Amino acid sequence: MNRELLRTLLRTEGPTLSMALLLGLAGGAVFGSPLGGLCVALAGLVVVHMVHAVRLLQWQLSPKQHELPDGHGLWAVIYDGALARHRQSRRRKKRLAAILKEFRASTGALPDAAVVLDSADRISWFNHAAVALLNLQSSRDIGQRVANLLRHPRFQAYLDSVDEEYRGIEMPGLNEAEQTLWLRLIPYGRQQRLLIARDITDRKRIEQMRRDFVSNASHELRTPLTVVSGYLEMMVAEARAGDEGLAPWAEPISEMQRQAVRMESIIADMLKLARLEAAGRISEREPISMARLLRDALKEAEALSDGRHAISAQIDESLGLAGQSSELQSIVGNLLSNAVRYTPEGGRIDVRWAREGEARVLEVVDTGIGITPRDLPRLTERFYRADIARSRETGGTGLGLAIVKHAVERHGGQLEIDSTPGRGSRFRCRFPAAPRPPGVHEAVTKAS
Repeated sequence: MNRELLRTLLRTEGPTLSMALLLGLAGGAVFGSPLGGLCVALAGLVVVHMVHAVRLLQWQLSPKQHELPDGHGLWAVIYDGALARHRQSRRRKKRLAAILKEFRASTGALPDAAVVLDSADRISWFNHAAVALLNLQSSRDIGQRVANLLRHPRFQAYLDSVDEEYRGIEMPGLNEAEQTLWLRLIPYGRQQRLLIARDITDRKRIEQMRRDFVSNASHELRTPLTVVSGYLEMMVAEARAGDEGLAPWAEPISEMQRQAVRMESIIADMLKLARLEAAGRISEREPISMARLLRDALKEAEALSDGRHAISAQIDESLGLAGQSSELQSIVGNLLSNAVRYTPEGGRIDVRWAREGEARVLEVVDTGIGITPRDLPRLTERFYRADIARSRETGGTGLGLAIVKHAVERHGGQLEIDSTPGRGSRFRCRFPAAPRPPGVHEAVTKAS
C-alpha cells in the first residue's frame, strides 16, 4: 500500500475507529459483555460505510438526480476526489465536444464527401457532401453497411480488395447520367476506414475534350502530311537520279523527308495514346505467349542496335499473360527501343520476364546515361524529354513511355522506374496474375 495513502487512512479514520472501539468496549463492560459491545461498534461502522458507499454509487449512476453529502473522515476525501474527477471529466467532454463540433463543421464545408466506416464497413458518420454525392440519409443510413448502399460492381470489388497500391477508383455518379465520381478508402484508427468521394465530372469532360482534339487534329494532319511525304519521296528519288535542278538540294530534301517520317511517327503515337486513354481498362483478353512476343521484339532491338550493345534475356517460357497483343508489343517495343537509344555503344541491356509471387514482371535494365531525380517524376508525361537534344537525334517522339504507362495500366499493372544518372535505368512492368478492379495508378519512380 502507498505510504501516503496509509497515512491519509490513519489520519482520517484512526480517531473515528479508536473512538468507536472505546465506546463499544465501555458500553459492553457496563452490560457485562465487552466483546459484544466491541462487535456492536464494529457493525455500526460497517453500516455507516455501507450507507456512504450506496450514496456514492447513486451519485455515480445519476449525478444530476443525487448530490454527494459533505461526508467526514475518509469519505470526505473520497467524495472530494470523485467530485474533482467528475468535474475534470465534464471539462474534457466539453473540449472534445467542441473539437468534434469544429471537425464536423469543417468537414461539412468540404466539397468532397467524407464517410467514416467501422471495422465491418458500417457507416458511423458522414458529412453534408455525402448526402448530395452519395444519396446518404442520416436517419436511415447510419449503421448500414456501405456496400448495401453503393451497389456498383467496381466499388464492391474495390471495397473487398483495396490495398496500399490503390490510388482510388472511378465510377459513375448516382445522381446524373454523365456524372463521374472518384472514390478512395483510407485506413486509420482501429480497423476503421475513411471513404472520400469527389465529383470529377468536369475534369473528365475536359480530358475527353483534349483527347478528342488530339485525335481529330492527328487525323486532319495525316492527309496533308501524306501528300507532302509523297512529293518529298519523289523529289529525293529524282535528286539521287541526277536531276540538274534538284541535285544541289538533295541533302535538304532528304532532311525534310526524315522530318516528315518523324512527324508521321509522332502522329501515329498520338493516335495510339488517344485510343489507349479513351478505351479504359481491357474488357476482352486473350492468352498471349510472352516468350514469342519477347523474342520477336529482341530481334528488332538487335537490328536497331546493329551490334553496338550486348543484349541478353531471361524468359520464363511457360509464363503467359492475358491481354491484348498489340498493346503488349507496344510496351516491350518502346522499352527496348529506348534502352538501345539511350545506352552508349558497348553498353549492356538485360531483359527479364519472370514470376514474382502472384505477379508477372517484365524488366528492362540498361547501362545507359540514366535519368536525373528532377526528370524522373515527369518521365511518363506526353512529350516530356529528359535530354531534348539526344531525343531528337535518336528520332524519339516523346510519347513512348506515356504509351507504356497507359498500356500497362490498361492491363491492371503498374510501371516502376528506377534510375541512377551515369549508371543506367531499370523499367519494371508489374502485371497482376488476374485482372483486378479498375483503379487509378501512377508510375512509381525512384532515383539513386
